[in-house]
Amino acid sequence: MNSTMIIMEALEYCFENVNKSCIKASRSLGLRVILYFVFVSTVLITICGNLIVIISISHFKQLHSPNNFLVLSLATADLLLGLIVLPFSMVRMVETCWYLGPFFCRLHTCIDMLLCTASIFHLCFISIDRYYAVCDPLHYANKINTNVICLFIALAWILPAIYSLSLIYTKSNDQGLEDLVNILSCEGGCLLLFNKLWALLDAVTFFGPCFVMIAIYAYIFKVAKKQACKIQRMEEKINSLEECKSKESKRNREQKAAKTLGIVMGVFLICWVPYFTDTAVDAYVSFSTPSVVFDGLIWLGYINSAFNPLIYAFFYPWFRKALKLIVTCKIFSSNSSNIQFLENFT
Repeated sequence: MNSTMIIMEALEYCFENVNKSCIKASRSLGLRVILYFVFVSTVLITICGNLIVIISISHFKQLHSPNNFLVLSLATADLLLGLIVLPFSMVRMVETCWYLGPFFCRLHTCIDMLLCTASIFHLCFISIDRYYAVCDPLHYANKINTNVICLFIALAWILPAIYSLSLIYTKSNDQGLEDLVNILSCEGGCLLLFNKLWALLDAVTFFGPCFVMIAIYAYIFKVAKKQACKIQRMEEKINSLEECKSKESKRNREQKAAKTLGIVMGVFLICWVPYFTDTAVDAYVSFSTPSVVFDGLIWLGYINSAFNPLIYAFFYPWFRKALKLIVTCKIFSSNSSNIQFLENFT
């Protein structure tokens, strides 16, 4: 009896004076400081990186292209994630408690799912844009015009909004799991379970765009290699004395294409595949994933929003010049919006 009372007294609760309060995981001060440092750094990188992208594309007129408007919309989704989702998720992750009540829990979960799904859809549409830019450059301006980009942006926001709202506010995700939800629910928790049907649908919302991206980028790489070979042959015909340089140029182009596409798909897959795989499988194995592992997988997905500005902006030469102008405050000078970057910044 005494040992049982000692154990009960040693337990920490999210709300000490509330019945059915969730048990709070005990973590040392040092561990909490480290976790907060890591998560705050992630949040700041996400906010600052995407904010720079938004300012650059919005301010400089030369960057007002259909492709960059798609990148701007992606950066907006990632910025909102960093501003209104990640701070609350950070506190819940470190403190292992949700202190803001069930209403905001459901709202936070809905916005979280909307923005993450919107980010994934934007990446898919960017891959489609890059397909036409590389594989059909002569007709690119006609096929991917402002109207088409606006349609892409609208779909990238509307479809995730419909999905997240229908999932969270109809509570269809936990139909058939009512008894389990009642058992696991407690004050200080923010629980989201997927039944088998919605676990499958959630996986489709990710793996569908993912397979599209993989197929598109694989084809882009194939076309890029063919274009490099054609350029090589043209260079050899023009000047045979430049053969060695031409071969080196070809290798460099192929390596650059492989590196860029590898980074794009590699980071995307590393960040999101573990989470969506676990979500799809967890519903079929009685939700056996430990909460700390599940939260870690969610944050791995969040990190993709911090990497997006690096992948889709830092690789562009115009971004480096725009960043320099912003940091040096030259953006505030008169007529700075008309500054010309490169002859071809896409």
